Amino acid sequence: MAPEPPLLSMSGITKSFPGVRALDGVDLDVQAGEVHCLLGQNGAGKSTLIKVLAGAHQPDTGRLRWRGEEVALRSPLAAMRLGIATIYQELDLVDHLSVAENVHLGHEPTAAGFVVRGKAAKASTAALLQRLGHAEIDPARLVGELPAAQQQIVSMARALSHDVRLIVMDEPSAALDPDEVDNLFRIVGDLTAAGVAVVYISHRLEEIRRIGDRVTVLKDGRAVANGLPAKSTPTREVVSLMTGRNVEYLFPDRPVAPPATEPVLKVQGLSRRGEFEPFDLEVRPGEIVGLAGLVGSGRSEILETVYGARKPTTGQVLIGGKALKPGSVQAAVRAGLGLAPEERKAQALLMLESVTRNVSVSSMSRFSRGGWIDRGAELGAARAATRELSLRPDNPSVPVRTLSGGNQQKAVLARWLLRGCKVLLLDEPTRGVDVGARAELYAVIRRLADEGLAVLLVSSEVPEVLGLADRVLVLREGRVVHTAPARELDEHRVLDLVMEGSPAS
Repeated sequence: MAPEPPLLSMSGITKSFPGVRALDGVDLDVQAGEVHCLLGQNGAGKSTLIKVLAGAHQPDTGRLRWRGEEVALRSPLAAMRLGIATIYQELDLVDHLSVAENVHLGHEPTAAGFVVRGKAAKASTAALLQRLGHAEIDPARLVGELPAAQQQIVSMARALSHDVRLIVMDEPSAALDPDEVDNLFRIVGDLTAAGVAVVYISHRLEEIRRIGDRVTVLKDGRAVANGLPAKSTPTREVVSLMTGRNVEYLFPDRPVAPPATEPVLKVQGLSRRGEFEPFDLEVRPGEIVGLAGLVGSGRSEILETVYGARKPTTGQVLIGGKALKPGSVQAAVRAGLGLAPEERKAQALLMLESVTRNVSVSSMSRFSRGGWIDRGAELGAARAATRELSLRPDNPSVPVRTLSGGNQQKAVLARWLLRGCKVLLLDEPTRGVDVGARAELYAVIRRLADEGLAVLLVSSEVPEVLGLADRVLVLREGRVVHTAPARELDEHRVLDLVMEGSPAS
């Protein structure tokens, strides 16, 4: 008896854009009921490949087979009708529509040929949310009012509202805390147990080993490995395939002893009602201090309050011994604070502007003469700052939107380097950044600290906090529950603290 063909088979897929060959003869086979992980650095071709699979791009050459039959996916609707759903990293939800309207957008429930609204749509949406373990989400609530983690669940509910046989998940855990990741993996397990295939894309290699069955690795538009066993292939081998070189996925060496200098940043009795309780903090030049905690623990709110984007209920922030005006970003920047926020595309970058303008925007007074901007001086300063961080391509005139995630983050860091900031606040500095670029960013952050910058770091990835920071504050429900040198902590200890809490020390 002949074996069952793969659920999906893509062979010899090519796709070119002006000046770029994004896919160069890629093969991919996906079996029913498996989690097939797709890995590769930013620019390797992952996004283009899944857009071909989703019907959003048409391949130049190559074949797609679905259950052994050749198919042409000429539109996203054609892919959906076949049973293929895609959940993109940048969720394509409509903020001003309700959860139920988003879930059924484009295929509203019908009866007797008429679209059924109201109770029927809400009821079917509630059933899907129940299946996903999130019955607390109100189907009538506007999607734009939901936090990122719940928006991810809504996107999954929309995928499951079709008769889906294959789901593509692009960085689905990026905005989730550990409990939510566990729930995501439960959902994936339920889907695959029912025969649904999952193509899973993530930069977090530990997730691949935990959830994946097989791995395909892309590099420069080619599949350099097909169907490797996810759980037994060494991390070193996967990283080498992705980058083309041996990258030690290790963090830079930290100083043996903390810097013996006066703190440049002091936080005294700082709090915000309903977000975090009063706490004290000091960061010295050359020191990296990490804040570890779950989503909702108050970690990002602390950074934004220190930066002046939120006004504190109590307490003060001091730079070089001088108190800052509460709730004033302008005062914070003048005093030497810089912030690289969690959502760099929405909150930090001018996506349609050049790298030069993104780097210079906080230092424009340096280049203004009598109301005119000295473009040459601006370009030269931006080039010097970006070269110091090895930003690629080495051309600050290109639009920042054309850069990879890692290089976009370097552009944000270059902005504060040019500004000459004394304290750098980093919120999820490597979100959406591939493994090779992460190692580069870690080295950049450590080098900036070694050169005298004070760094306050937030990351949802505990290994990142422990690997980069000299000292760690552990947060739980808005409270600092533990403080210790990073070398005295491990991942299990931190997770125990953020889940259970502990007396502050």
